[in-house]
Amino acid sequence: MKTYIKLIFSILFIFIFNFKALSNDKIKIGLLVPVTGEYGRIGESVINSVRLALNSINDNRIEILPRDTRSDPSTTLKIAKDLYENDGVKIIIGPLFSSSTEYLKEIPEVTFLSLTNKLTNTSPNVISAGVNSISQLNAIKNFLNSKNLERTIFLIPNSNFKIEIEKAISKTSIKLKDKFIYDTDPTLLTAQIESITRYPQRKQNLLDEIERLENSNDNNKEKKIENLKKRDTVGGINFDSVVIADFDENFKSVATSLLYTDVSSKRVVYINLNNWFDESLLEENSLHPIYFPSVDKKNYDSFKSNYKKSYGKAANQISFLSYDIMGLIYYLIYKNDFVITNKMFSEKNIFKGKTGIFQINKKNITHELSFYSIEKKKFIKIF
Repeated sequence: MKTYIKLIFSILFIFIFNFKALSNDKIKIGLLVPVTGEYGRIGESVINSVRLALNSINDNRIEILPRDTRSDPSTTLKIAKDLYENDGVKIIIGPLFSSSTEYLKEIPEVTFLSLTNKLTNTSPNVISAGVNSISQLNAIKNFLNSKNLERTIFLIPNSNFKIEIEKAISKTSIKLKDKFIYDTDPTLLTAQIESITRYPQRKQNLLDEIERLENSNDNNKEKKIENLKKRDTVGGINFDSVVIADFDENFKSVATSLLYTDVSSKRVVYINLNNWFDESLLEENSLHPIYFPSVDKKNYDSFKSNYKKSYGKAANQISFLSYDIMGLIYYLIYKNDFVITNKMFSEKNIFKGKTGIFQINKKNITHELSFYSIEKKKFIKIF
């Protein structure tokens, strides 16, 4: 009996010792970003942000292993293999661009959280962790429903982004009156917008109405004609809202073309995709209000301030996102008792980060975004 009790205590001692040893083992997480070359500054900002996140987490069991991808798919594969085979890394933040994920399916044991927002990748072990078009369209869909907007048209640039948008439209089942592909060449854009908005017909309606009044016996025809001549067109617009899937100067070109065709934001609702609080839009008074989905501005501003204080440099969108990705990984590792498995990103989970709420399911990540308007030279939160 004594021998049996001793054996039990020996097993318990070994178990407790091994558990303690395992609990103190480092959890190594790879970080694949460009450190040198054209995108080196972005890579540096990601590394800095992950370090900020680690400081907040304050758990010395987590170790980050940064590596330089040089924005090259072959280099990315080589160093990812090295991290897996020599360091036992099973989770990697990165790479930065979807083009660098090309060969990563050759390491199915490793899960990559790419910082891209593109949905189209061919590697089942690569999860796009950026603020993708599905997340944005889900927020737009909620906004349209809240405002009872039922005749929405979608304007999509004829670019590589087109595939992403069309996939998101299909996935979200957003209700649209119509969608149009437009050319980003300014010399062609105006004519295309005129056709979409039926501008020539509405312009002709105006001329016809002026001519009719001139040939009529209407007592107030002079005043009516005078008022008509102040207008650009006559006739209704067959949509109540427009989503413009473009950014920066291209977005402004499309919105200005709509304005030129007498389809102002006072007549229909202008909706943009996530523009990350582009301050140049605050000065475009003639286009206001503009509505758009985005991350939480208060948290974004707080992060930028903290980053500036820590590193003396300005943060960017990718650095903000990478801060949250580190938090998400830690949350899933903690929830899984510090055992890394492939199921961690397959099961349904919700994580609240700085950017908003992450929803993880079947190796897909979507963000529950906020919604804002730009008016009176301010960003105003709607929900």
